[in-house]
Amino acid sequence: MTLCPIALVAGCKKCPAFTVCPLKGVIGDYKKPDETQTKQNAVEKKM
Repeated sequence: MTLCPIALVAGCKKCPAFTVCPLKGVIGDYKKPDETQTKQNAVEKKM
């Protein structure tokens, strides 16, 4: 559930405090990319 007013309006990634926000995954809408998907994308980029 998104509680942060900035995340509700613009989204976490557009927030000026995104890099230092400790609660972006708790009260915001930020979701970490899947580790397996990230590894797969890294392998595809090398090819």
